Amino acid sequence: MSTRSITPHRCAVLFSILCFSGPLFASEGGANKAEAEAMVKKGVAFIKTNGEAKAYEEIIAKDPQFVDRDLYLVVYGLDGVVRAHGANKKMVGKNLMELRDVDGKEFVKERVTMAKAKPSFWQEYKFINPVTKKIEPKLMYCERLNETVVCGGIYK
Repeated sequence: MSTRSITPHRCAVLFSILCFSGPLFASEGGANKAEAEAMVKKGVAFIKTNGEAKAYEEIIAKDPQFVDRDLYLVVYGLDGVVRAHGANKKMVGKNLMELRDVDGKEFVKERVTMAKAKPSFWQEYKFINPVTKKIEPKLMYCERLNETVVCGGIYK
């Protein structure tokens, strides 16, 4: 068995692979920002076309058009009450306005405040990834729809 020495060239190649490929490997199985935006837009359009009751039912039932790997939709009222949740139907009907992430960030309160100020936005906080079951940094894309905010997020 022959062994090769680590030359400066091989070291540089290995360094490049580790530094520049890491984010690709980390997010390979998860959704990306464009997919999150597209799903939220699809959800908003579906709610407008089919009404809240039917749309929320399909989001809660994890209809494949509203769940893709670690990407799912959630809908909050501007009062902080969950109207639909694609990962945990037990959250529906609960007021989560005071909910904090592991760093103490009141992300639902922040989301509602942002929704009142902007028609669409990205928000950062930490949340449990439904695929890995670990707390991870999350980016949530949201659009306001009447007195609700429709969101879908990705894990970094």
